[in-house]
Amino acid sequence: MSARILFVTGTNTDVGKTVATAAVASAALRAGLKVAVLKPGQTGVTAEEPGDAAEVRRLAGELTIRELVRYPEPLAPDTAARRAGMPYLSPTEVVSEVAELASTHDLVLVEGAGGLLVRYDDEGRTLADQARAVLDAGLPAEVLLIASAGLGTLNIVSLTAEALAARGLPLAGVLVGSWPAEPGLAERCNLADLPRSAGTPLLGALPERAGGVEDFATLAYASLAPELGGSWDAEHFAHAHRPESAPLRSKG
Repeated sequence: MSARILFVTGTNTDVGKTVATAAVASAALRAGLKVAVLKPGQTGVTAEEPGDAAEVRRLAGELTIRELVRYPEPLAPDTAARRAGMPYLSPTEVVSEVAELASTHDLVLVEGAGGLLVRYDDEGRTLADQARAVLDAGLPAEVLLIASAGLGTLNIVSLTAEALAARGLPLAGVLVGSWPAEPGLAERCNLADLPRSAGTPLLGALPERAGGVEDFATLAYASLAPELGGSWDAEHFAHAHRPESAPLRSKG
């Protein structure tokens, strides 16, 4: 059986991609799978600091982590590489690493930097190009989209879904990276609207500050849909957070 390869991208920075990646990894480890996490381009950390891949392992447990390149300034990878005078990252390098990891693991998670179309080099190649290159190499790559819960997220989810479709990249689903403890009307309505915007199912909702809980494995399992190895039920969650009825308008 071939490995599952999931490229993890977000609707923006700070939407919870790293914690979401850790949650998916944790659920897979719970199921007895061999898991690898690849961070192709890490920005905003020095060589001595732990990066996103190390944070995934801290949260999820024993798994394989790899990085291809890291740049010290917290910028888009192409800008960070140019300013540091360092080489750009090419899709070919990503394909080679993913193929190697897929040969010895059941699940390979590739966490991008920022959103789907953030540039990695001076030719404008992106995480989408990396995923497309993996697909073109005959490997079964999919994309998992991590979205914010509140107002403004629907447009970015729709744009990302269109960009993926235009490139022939399969979207596995949408995962809310940080569900607020006290969701407002927009968040509650978005539980129904996010799948419509994406054209794919909602595959879970991680509570805010999930990375700080003591029992991350249990939380991850409860927050992910069965498609990602968890027990989360979209219909039950939406019912528990259903929006209040709209007030009736006066005809007078």
